[in-house]
Amino acid sequence: MRLKIYGASPGADSRKIEAALKKAKGVHSASFEDSETLSIEGDASFDSVRDKIISLGFDAELLEGEANAKKEEDESAAYWKRFLLSAVFSFPLLLFMLADFNLFRLPEFVMENAAWIEFALVIPVLFVNKRIFVKGVKSVLTGSPTMESLVTLGVGSSMFYSVAVVLGYDGHLYFEAGAIILSFISLGKYLESVAKGRTSQAIKKLLGLQSKTAVVFRKNKEIEVSVDDVVVGDVVLVKPGGKVPVDGVVVEGESFIDESMVTGESVPVKKKKGDLVIGATINQAGSLKFKATKVGKDTLLSQIIKLVEEAQSSKAPIQELADKVSAVFVPAVFVIAVIVFSFWFLVAGSGFDFALTAFVSVLIIACPCALGLATPTAIMVGSGLGAENGVLFKNSAALQKIESVNAVVLDKTGTITIGKPVVTKIVPSSGFSEDEVLAWAAALEKHSEHPLANAVVLESRNRKLGVGKAIGFKSVAGKGVAGKVKGKTVLVGNPALLKANKVNHASLSHALLELEKQANTVVLVAVDGKAIGLIAIADAVKETSAEAIREFKKMRFKVAMITGDNEETAKAIAKKVGIDLVYARVLPQDKEKHVKALKKKGFRVAMIGDGINDSPALAQADVGIAIGSGTDVAIEAGDVVLVKSDLRDAVTAIRLSSFVLRKIKENLAWAFAFNLIGIPIAAGVLYPFTGTLLNPAIAGAAMAFSSVAVTANSALMKNWKPSRKN
Repeated sequence: MRLKIYGASPGADSRKIEAALKKAKGVHSASFEDSETLSIEGDASFDSVRDKIISLGFDAELLEGEANAKKEEDESAAYWKRFLLSAVFSFPLLLFMLADFNLFRLPEFVMENAAWIEFALVIPVLFVNKRIFVKGVKSVLTGSPTMESLVTLGVGSSMFYSVAVVLGYDGHLYFEAGAIILSFISLGKYLESVAKGRTSQAIKKLLGLQSKTAVVFRKNKEIEVSVDDVVVGDVVLVKPGGKVPVDGVVVEGESFIDESMVTGESVPVKKKKGDLVIGATINQAGSLKFKATKVGKDTLLSQIIKLVEEAQSSKAPIQELADKVSAVFVPAVFVIAVIVFSFWFLVAGSGFDFALTAFVSVLIIACPCALGLATPTAIMVGSGLGAENGVLFKNSAALQKIESVNAVVLDKTGTITIGKPVVTKIVPSSGFSEDEVLAWAAALEKHSEHPLANAVVLESRNRKLGVGKAIGFKSVAGKGVAGKVKGKTVLVGNPALLKANKVNHASLSHALLELEKQANTVVLVAVDGKAIGLIAIADAVKETSAEAIREFKKMRFKVAMITGDNEETAKAIAKKVGIDLVYARVLPQDKEKHVKALKKKGFRVAMIGDGINDSPALAQADVGIAIGSGTDVAIEAGDVVLVKSDLRDAVTAIRLSSFVLRKIKENLAWAFAFNLIGIPIAAGVLYPFTGTLLNPAIAGAAMAFSSVAVTANSALMKNWKPSRKN
């Protein structure tokens, strides 16, 4: 389940909640997607989990899909309202601050009663932002200080001091600084929530793709029902321009379907009887009837949403550094602030007001939120970008690990090749056409169940050839098939079949040898004792495989192919796509040994396979990349799933990983640099040279800007595009 957590900040709060829940009964794992969204796996009830969270000083609400998106919008609106109310009362206080610096003149009466007027104006600001103080106090009392603790102590101490001045103590008022700091924090939280909303746009887009209704046939009538009421086995009608509501198999009609919103494939795909259709895709031309095969959470879109959510909720190894720093950051800032106050007040003798200003500025400018947001916001955008481009990362660790890969091992069947035999070439004898050779062969082969026979029949259908009816069909083991078509004796098979029937095929021998060298299986066709041509059949190489392998080589990767085929066939395929290292005649259970051997040589290996018989090798590799199969992307083996079964998407995954890692490092560098530079300035390190001390209000603005800058940098990632055209 996914929960909206109220009152938690990145860093200490998140770690505290995760640690407590991991010990709770029925909770197997607990991980924050961001400071407010918690993902939990296990069999614990929501009520028991919520009770535990409340006992820690926070609150929780169950989220699911669209509810989450709605909560983000409500949260942004709440922060904006808080900022507006704070700003309304802070603006007059700002005028008092400008008057103190002789930059603005207020009426004499107002200046004479300034202390009480400021006190009255600051009370609504404190009330509107009371949650900050509640969280700050709770986090200190529970031994897990957070950013709110720093603000509570900084603003709170300046408020108490200012109240003492109102009551007669001789000193400087800090009401305006406290109010402006709280206003800037509210503005920063609003901007941060907007930017974070943009980082999760991928999930929102995917949720928006889901169809709300479907037209199904019930008791021979067309009725419109909610998509939630569609069951497996229903026959569903999709009209031109309509959205496919669930996954299924076409039973009637032909059309082109735009699948770009789910698979990223820009070219519409032709669909006919027997083809798979995917929920949320758009029917462009004719009407289609299809039988629902996957509904609800089993549809491809739901599986994609689930995998993206899981990837976004997991923690990348690089986040460990930020977590370790955040764990000691807030206590360290407390100590630094006390040291700064003591130095200016006790050592330098600069006066209490001066020392308090430095103390408050140090507490306010320190920003653990930026550190806490640096990694998860980038991971959220990166996972979403992957989904939009047909690449699903199962977790953020996979998104990080794949960037370090320098060797790729490719399964042949279904990865480099399309995974099923197709007719690659037809060579007719003199006086015959390709269609004639194919028609004679298909008349016999339609009675056979052999995969090669299916390839011949499929090609004849694609060419819309009329084929004769065969009688006396018989299969000759290891040689081919024979029978009578239109009164003529027809043979379709290997040279041994023709030789046994004393048919001369010498004129076709050269073409036969050349095609076999190119990894084709060749069948000869004879009619009434005369060889009329041959048909080459092979598991054809995907059009995109050679391009992907070229890209791997540009990245200086070691590229290897692994297959159970014989060496000659394997080398022929490898030569076509540009692979030099070939492992042939390898049993599925032995593939992992070759992956292991490459790892021992120092390579960081990505294994790319179909996720079924390649499971051991996928698990053995540093990163397993599983080729998606039909509408089933919930492949257990592997860390990454390529939805479109396009090898170029593995290149996209590696490049996207590099991009995300670069952004995370930029975010962390900014967060570290901001604090390393900002805290000394707030402490007054420049005062001996400039004669001025950082105003706490400016420190508050800088702190808010830091979090916004990190989150916005991640949000801007959504403009990333693969370097190739799909």
